[in-house]
Amino acid sequence: MTDERDEELIRRYLLGESEAFSTLVERHQTRVFNVALRILGDPEEARDAAQDTFLSLLRKLSQFREQAAFTTWLHRITVNACYDILRKRRRQPLLRLAGTDDDPMSDLGPPVPDHAAETVGTLDVTAALLEIPDEYRVVLVLADIQDLPYEEIARIVEVPIGTVKSRVHRGRLALARAMGLDRSDAVAPSREPAVTSEPSDSES
Repeated sequence: MTDERDEELIRRYLLGESEAFSTLVERHQTRVFNVALRILGDPEEARDAAQDTFLSLLRKLSQFREQAAFTTWLHRITVNACYDILRKRRRQPLLRLAGTDDDPMSDLGPPVPDHAAETVGTLDVTAALLEIPDEYRVVLVLADIQDLPYEEIARIVEVPIGTVKSRVHRGRLALARAMGLDRSDAVAPSREPAVTSEPSDSES
């Protein structure tokens, strides 16, 4: 795979080199799928979200400005695609199945780094994540599984950094409860001290 920067590939695509977009998709498709799978918990929906993400990206590439990293922009599009599916899911609750026996990681090629194992050991984090509120789940996936800094997460979900920290902290507590862990286990790992005086989330 080419070592060209994402931004250079975008410039090449906008100049008419269609294969540059294919390279972008190849480079990022597994990461996008991993994020969508952790947020949605369903491999088919994750594939739909990934497809929607790249279709949206194709339409919006001309709007990209290098004021932020391309990956930040791509994560934002991915999260928005997941939110769209979650909204559809809430409108069709009776059509959803209780679970699936499919292997969500089959036929995807080499995975990108996913820090779920470091976060929860051998526990089923995907199932537990589905039991916590969407807004907490999204930031927890970005912070503890994708290992993104809080500043970047704030840009992705377009909320203040204090809200991100609050949601991560609350999400860890909710995830620990869903897994039957002690509250003390919920705040690790963390790159910053646990939130003790951050402004409360508007949802609280």
